[in-house]
Amino acid sequence: MQSITNFWHYFQQNHFVFLLFKEIPEAKIKKQFDLLLQKLHQYHRDLGLIISYHDSTNAELIVTANGNPYLFKEVQLLVYHAPVVKHWKITAFLQPQTNLVPFLEGTDQPFSYFGVTLHISKMYFLPLVCSEWPKELGIQVLLNNYYVQQNHPRLQEAVYTVLEHLVGEKSFANELYFIDITQLHQHHQDAIELYQLKLYVDLFYGSS
Repeated sequence: MQSITNFWHYFQQNHFVFLLFKEIPEAKIKKQFDLLLQKLHQYHRDLGLIISYHDSTNAELIVTANGNPYLFKEVQLLVYHAPVVKHWKITAFLQPQTNLVPFLEGTDQPFSYFGVTLHISKMYFLPLVCSEWPKELGIQVLLNNYYVQQNHPRLQEAVYTVLEHLVGEKSFANELYFIDITQLHQHHQDAIELYQLKLYVDLFYGSS
C-alpha cells in the first residue's frame, strides 16, 4: 500500500510539468516521466503509463497492464486509490477508440512505433474462427507494407499496440485469442477495415 501512496503523492507534486509540456524543455519532461515510471514500478514493474492530452489545459493519465490480463487487478487497485487532481482524468486501461472519422476519411496520421510505421486507415483484417473453438475469435491483420517491415523486431508489438487502441486493452487481452500478421493482397476481397474491429468483436461475442 505504501508504494501506491508514494506513486500518487509523486504525481500530485509533479503533474503540472506534464500539463505545461509546451513550455518546459523536452528533456525535463522525459526526466519527470521516467521518475514517475520508477515510482510506478516500485508498485509493479510490469505496469505502464500513457499521458493523453484532451486540450491545452486538460489531460488523462492512463494506467495500463500492457495487455497482460494477470495484471488487471493491480491496475484497478492503483486507480481505485487515485486522488482527485484538477485538470486530470485518471483511467484504468486503454479504452477503445471512439472517433473513427479520421480512419473512415483516410485523414489519420501514420502511427509510428520504434521505427515501425502503420497507417490504420490502410490496415485490414480477416476473422479466424477455429472449428474446435467456435466461440473464440482470432484475426489475421493485413498490412499493405508487410513485406517491407516483416523483419522489424518491433512489428508485432506495434500491431498489438494499434489493436489495443482500437478495441481497448481488456478486449484485446480477453477476446482476441490468436493474431496473425501478413501482407494485404488483391485476393483479400472479404477483408474488413481494421478500424471496424471493435464493432466486429462486439457483434461476434454478442451472437456467440
